[in-house]
Amino acid sequence: METAPRTAAATVIVAIDGPAGTGKSSTSKAVAAKLGLGYLDTGAQYRAITWWMLTSGVDVEDRAAVAGAVDKPAIVSGTDPAAPTITVDGADAAGPIRTQEVTSAVSAVSAVPEVRARITELQRSIALTAERGIVVEGRDIGTTVLPDADLKIFLTASPEARAARRSGELKGKDASDLAATQAALAKRDAADSSRKASPLAKADDAVEVDTTDLTLEQVIECVVTLVEEKRTA
Repeated sequence: METAPRTAAATVIVAIDGPAGTGKSSTSKAVAAKLGLGYLDTGAQYRAITWWMLTSGVDVEDRAAVAGAVDKPAIVSGTDPAAPTITVDGADAAGPIRTQEVTSAVSAVSAVPEVRARITELQRSIALTAERGIVVEGRDIGTTVLPDADLKIFLTASPEARAARRSGELKGKDASDLAATQAALAKRDAADSSRKASPLAKADDAVEVDTTDLTLEQVIECVVTLVEEKRTA
């Protein structure tokens, strides 16, 4: 599905995709802040609807039940890279959506076509009305959500590097050892890459950036350069 043309020629839409642990969120927020763009964490939206399903008593393994409830929660995403927000029915969901319970259920919920259709529509609306332009990060942005994005970037990293980064992000009771974290990431990758609805994939015209041996600052500078080149092309 093609996206509608934008009228503001000065704006730029940047799609950053890739699996967990590649530095998508940190890179996307920093790039948006440096360039004065908006920022959208699409994964947070899927986590938000998953959290709502769990707290509302919807069986997340029942695809029909999930599909039937998909339009009920009101999900609102703030796009300020310095302080991105997400609310569900007016309540701050930034903390609750990061629990292990949500992490374990989000792939199943995200695989339901009705969920993807609802969240994709929301994401397109946010991106295409961003007056300053926006950096949108996720797993299917360049391939499905915004196939006409001005710049598409696909971040990768070795399984070992991704597991180390993700383990470092986890706190308290959710902290895992490297082997367990790597196994969890592999399971998530398999689920996201094999789902029928908008699987995790690199767009044909995306620029691939391997972050394995790069510092976060180096990745940020690389992406900033790519965006600036696109803006002046």
